[in-house]
Amino acid sequence: MSSSVTETEAVKELQKYIISYFGDLKSDELETISSFFRLELLKKGDYFLKTGRSPDKMSFVQSGLLRVFAITADKEVTQWISTKGYFITDLAGFIFDQPARWTIQALTDIVLYTISKEDYNKIGKIVPRWQEFEKLFITRCFTTLEDRVFTHLSMTAEERYHLFFENNKELFNQVPLQYIASMLGMTPETFSRIRKK
Repeated sequence: MSSSVTETEAVKELQKYIISYFGDLKSDELETISSFFRLELLKKGDYFLKTGRSPDKMSFVQSGLLRVFAITADKEVTQWISTKGYFITDLAGFIFDQPARWTIQALTDIVLYTISKEDYNKIGKIVPRWQEFEKLFITRCFTTLEDRVFTHLSMTAEERYHLFFENNKELFNQVPLQYIASMLGMTPETFSRIRKK
């Protein structure tokens, strides 16, 4: 963690992320949940998770970039580039104890707030309203996925490009453009043609 960020600031930042995904918790609930998270550092190129392994942790990104991708028979498919404030895991694998579909790799040096699967499962025994919070968390994840599906089905490649660019300009200088093209469901050639316009 940066020396300019104190431990108190880090806890407040983590708690802000927890509230953004899990809802408006009482202060004692928030303290309990955030106490299970630990700082984790990854170096550029390190793997957070590999396809086929059982996801045993979930994290919020404090700083840096991670790529969520899968390798098919003929190509790599980038599902997401995770940035500051987003949570990261293979959600289906984490919740349902299944092998991960996605590989998650650090594109830069990373600082994470991480909770283990074991500790995540303990929260339900300690925080009485946890099922309510977890339901809201899963619903938010599902809504985000629905929004992505909707844009893929209802927008042209050019419209998807412009929407993503307006909301993520900084990524265009930080990650290989073929990752962004894949995430937007287009070939590098189509992506390049749209960029030149």
